[in-house]
Amino acid sequence: MKWNHDFVLTGKGTAHRVYTADDIEARFDFLDHMLRVAIVKKDVRLFPTFTVSPGTSVMPRHGRHKMSLVGLNTNPQGEEIKIDDVSIEIDPHNLRITYKKDGKILFQDREGLAYNLDGELGRGAYHYVSREEGEKIFGLGDKTGDVNKAGRRFKMETFDTMGFDANSSDPLYKQVPFYICENSVGSYGLYYDTYSSGEFDFGREHNNYYQHYKYAHFEADALVYYVIFGSTKEILSRFLHLTGKAALPPKWSFSYCGSTMAYTDAPDSEKQLRNFLSLIQKYDLDCGGFYLSSGYTQIGDKRCVFHWNKEKIPDPKKLAEDFEKAGIHFLPNVKPAFLKEHPLYKSIAEKGWFLHYSDGTPATFPFWGGEASYLDFTNDDASSFWTDCVKKNLVDLGYESIWNDNNEYDVHDEDIWCEGFGDPIQAKRIRPLFPLLMTRASRDAIDSDERVMAVSRSGVAGQERYAQTWTGDNRTSWEDFRGNHKMAMTMALSGYRFFGQDIGGFAGPRPDQELFLRWIQYGIFTPRFTLHSWNEDGSSNMPWLYPELIEEVKKLFALREHLIPYIFSEANKAVDQYKALIRPVFLEEPGFDVESDEFFLGGELLACPVFDKGKDSVEVTLPKGKWYRGEEVYEGKLTVPAPVHGLPVYFLKAGTIIPTKEGLEVYALEEGEFKYRYYDDESLKNRHRTLKVSCRKGYVKVSGVLEGEGIILHDAWHRPLK
Repeated sequence: MKWNHDFVLTGKGTAHRVYTADDIEARFDFLDHMLRVAIVKKDVRLFPTFTVSPGTSVMPRHGRHKMSLVGLNTNPQGEEIKIDDVSIEIDPHNLRITYKKDGKILFQDREGLAYNLDGELGRGAYHYVSREEGEKIFGLGDKTGDVNKAGRRFKMETFDTMGFDANSSDPLYKQVPFYICENSVGSYGLYYDTYSSGEFDFGREHNNYYQHYKYAHFEADALVYYVIFGSTKEILSRFLHLTGKAALPPKWSFSYCGSTMAYTDAPDSEKQLRNFLSLIQKYDLDCGGFYLSSGYTQIGDKRCVFHWNKEKIPDPKKLAEDFEKAGIHFLPNVKPAFLKEHPLYKSIAEKGWFLHYSDGTPATFPFWGGEASYLDFTNDDASSFWTDCVKKNLVDLGYESIWNDNNEYDVHDEDIWCEGFGDPIQAKRIRPLFPLLMTRASRDAIDSDERVMAVSRSGVAGQERYAQTWTGDNRTSWEDFRGNHKMAMTMALSGYRFFGQDIGGFAGPRPDQELFLRWIQYGIFTPRFTLHSWNEDGSSNMPWLYPELIEEVKKLFALREHLIPYIFSEANKAVDQYKALIRPVFLEEPGFDVESDEFFLGGELLACPVFDKGKDSVEVTLPKGKWYRGEEVYEGKLTVPAPVHGLPVYFLKAGTIIPTKEGLEVYALEEGEFKYRYYDDESLKNRHRTLKVSCRKGYVKVSGVLEGEGIILHDAWHRPLK
């Protein structure tokens, strides 16, 4: 019934309602702080979700039914539907939903037609909702440009975008169909539980026949989405809980990790790697890991995953052992596509473990200078094969931290299929799921209960249950430097905690000295502290890139090491309490400039980086309260000197404790009490303790300190410590 669908209530429980019209069923599940809406046509398959995993890292091997309520607290309703302070009205004509807060419309489905009920809007699933002038939009994963995405249009796909423009390129490596909207009435979040390609339009499109709107469009036929209520900060936390418990990386992974394409591409790879180790020791630099780029797998000029080029690295096990003795962990690069020249290609093809055309032949794609086929991780045997290869060729040789790379699965042909866990499906329908399944299969090779470092370039929400990520192959320029920071804030608002950038830039020219130092200064305050590059001149972004700057670089690296106990403690807290680890200031202080260069690392440290060439000071607007810089306390707005050849500008909150390499640093209040939950145990038990501080006239008292634990008092009011 085109443009005129009257739904009838056909099912009703205390926490759900079902409406039907023709061959369409619409189900509403009322949950704590959330509403789940499913609009599904009869006989349309709902592919499992691998993202929704409320409060747990456990996910069934073949995923979870999209309509499962396991782990979700239902919220019984009467005739009037209300979740938290939002009342919900369901108009059965064309299924229009309105959300009101304090009697005002928070948002509502577009009038006329908000959903593609009978092909009126074209192909695929649509969802049109109201748009308010001046509203702010945050999220969607690794999207470029300003933190506020209002007024822009974005594709929902995953691509390998080496040398991307951090201010305008789209799409990039991640697919996260989740955003938060702030308007004059309040905030709400929308998460679309799909792996289908699509697009979001936040006001670029205008149609005279409708009120101002924004929309989401997906190629999938069914639509399942969550509406999340609360403040912007609460919505993000609830989304993090919805997508599951993140895996906390090991403490060493927060130290500097080296990386470059140049070493493993060189014919004398082992010599280059051992020279790196010698220079780390010569300059007395702390280093937790080294990303082993794919050149170690080369056969001729082809990169063949799981193959060790013994001419480059004669004894991989001995190399890993020697680096391990120095406290450096290798992260070997693995890729999910097998070139036709790969020694294993024929046997994998014969077993039917590749993505394939409908006639069963392997689908091929351009990949790293040749033609290759992607492994099908929805095939249990193929996934087990991958796990066995990771174990035999890497883990058993001492390479336990896996770098899952080039896993965007650039599949568009509708005639390419995957096993689909026993129910074949077009591969393009679930493209961004493959990197998650790949990362999980790699993790399965590591038989250990200890924390494991794993990395994946591509993926979906919920991927942090298995691995951390980074912003991909960025570009070296001052414009991209600031753009990368805005991407970082966007990723933080999209549910990512453990990530960073290739410090100094990956593609393009080598960074000049000023950009090199400024990017390291900034990187100190990001979770991933990695210099990585493929510079046009063949140089590598190593700490000694400019020998004349090595003493300055050493001081910057020392500051990072100084802060690692704090970063690790805050990382634990971010996992346990479902918080972002780095985050824009406005998330903690509503009304703060959303495009500010300032940002939080954890809850106690405010970073104030310099992103402009030639600038030697920074204008700072401090959040509410008093903030320490050194031994002085500040508040309000100020100009702070920020010389290139110096330490970065940052502030620490008055009334906190900062665990550091040197001890527990107490930042006293003039008067009052405060607590700090300190995670100081790297075991899986996440042991923590609460430190309490009392500031009174004449003394500062700290309790909860262990015997022999050093305390460093910072007290602008000159009181003795007790």
